[in-house]
Amino acid sequence: MHYVAVVDDFQLLAQAMSTLVNSFKNFQVCYSCNNGKEIIEKLDASLKQPDIILMDVNMPVLNGIHATKYIKDKYPNIKVIAISVENKINDVLQMLEAGAKSYLLKDIEKSTLEIALTETINKGYYYTEHVSKILVDALHNQEKNMTVLKEREIEFLNYACTDKTYKEIADKMFLSPKTVDGYRDALFTKFKVRNRIGLVLYAIRNKLFNPESNRL
Repeated sequence: MHYVAVVDDFQLLAQAMSTLVNSFKNFQVCYSCNNGKEIIEKLDASLKQPDIILMDVNMPVLNGIHATKYIKDKYPNIKVIAISVENKINDVLQMLEAGAKSYLLKDIEKSTLEIALTETINKGYYYTEHVSKILVDALHNQEKNMTVLKEREIEFLNYACTDKTYKEIADKMFLSPKTVDGYRDALFTKFKVRNRIGLVLYAIRNKLFNPESNRL
């Protein structure tokens, strides 16, 4: 059983979301909170931590972006899924860069929510086609960073933009996992990002991701 916390300042929406989650076979809501400050206080005081937090983006007292940053730093094993009534580009980017593993609109189908929870547990992230398109469209128009990359770094970056694990990437590149970790850390430093999501966003933003390269 995987435990979920729901954070939303609208109690009716929080209750509806909790009811949906509790209807899924492998998920159960452990508690709900009204804002980012409340979920942080609950986490700091509780012995039982949720596996996933469904985090509203825009809330009073402390919004989802700041709460997600705090949780990412202090509770890295807890996965945050952003939920919102809006799909503003800035909100999507800020939540993902803060550490959210997915970004969902509140009017999604019940089946999509279950898939998002399951994929986030199994793969560590989940993107809807709609949000992925928003990201690509928004990042496509940003200025290209002129960071010079080595050939093998470009190869690793393209694999990192797929759903392959780092171990699978190492196998594809005929390298040790330690060497692949070295490429990852080097790109984190060059791109000034902190996680794989940031790496992917940078690659899309600067047109460094070539889907054709992963067909080898």
